[in-house]
Amino acid sequence: MSNIKLFESKKIRSSWNEEEQKWYFSVIDVVEILTDSPRPRKYWNALKTKLQAEGSELSHNLGQLKMQSEDGKYYLTDVADTETLLRIIQSIPSPKAEPFKQWLAKTGYERMQEISNPEQSLDRARENWQRLGRSEKWIQQRMTGQETRNKLTDYWKESGVEKSDEFAFLTNIIHQEWSGLTVKKHKDLKGLKTQNLRDHMSEAELIFTALAELSTRQIAETEKAKGVPQNAIAGKKGGRIAKDARLALEKKTGKKVITSENFLPPAKEKKRIEKK
Repeated sequence: MSNIKLFESKKIRSSWNEEEQKWYFSVIDVVEILTDSPRPRKYWNALKTKLQAEGSELSHNLGQLKMQSEDGKYYLTDVADTETLLRIIQSIPSPKAEPFKQWLAKTGYERMQEISNPEQSLDRARENWQRLGRSEKWIQQRMTGQETRNKLTDYWKESGVEKSDEFAFLTNIIHQEWSGLTVKKHKDLKGLKTQNLRDHMSEAELIFTALAELSTRQIAETEKAKGVPQNAIAGKKGGRIAKDARLALEKKTGKKVITSENFLPPAKEKKRIEKK
């Protein structure tokens, strides 16, 4: 889940990793705020080189994510979780360091509140979707689908699936089985880059995704699936149930369920938003 956080009215690009339950922040954005440097990328590259020369293992803890730049395009950007970011801040002399640390703590606390009280997260998501012009019918289907998804991932965790790439692998098996497309190819069809695919699905796509994941969980529970291999088998079976239903509907209506339609703003609207 990509997001924009504000610190003293300045933007910090961030992304929430659901599997790891961590925020990742753009290091360049943080460096720019703390240093007021006109060339934050150069400052960060010099600092990174200095830390490496000193034997710091910080570079091993950095990641890279594609994030949207000011030109509207997406580029690989150095990102760090809260712990790594705090260590970076210690290496930057800045009067904003302490206020920024407090801001980081507050950001983490708000997320923990949402986790302990899911209603807060759901309410916030509903408000965001309403602002983006989604219909109440679509919002209800999106939230129902998310609940179904959460129950499936809870089962996976209980049955020995732990790593984020394992979650992605199993998700892709289910998705490809019911839709005939990998998650990546489905995103490509819709013209998406780092956006969440489910936030750009049609009502029908959401319903069949939920059916595939509901079927997968119930099959996995019945068969007492453990680990990745057994859950992958359950995923194919669950996905096939949704696939059969999709094909039956398409035969009756003559319309494809999988669509290239998305909720991205038209080019003119996108430029207007970027100018603002």
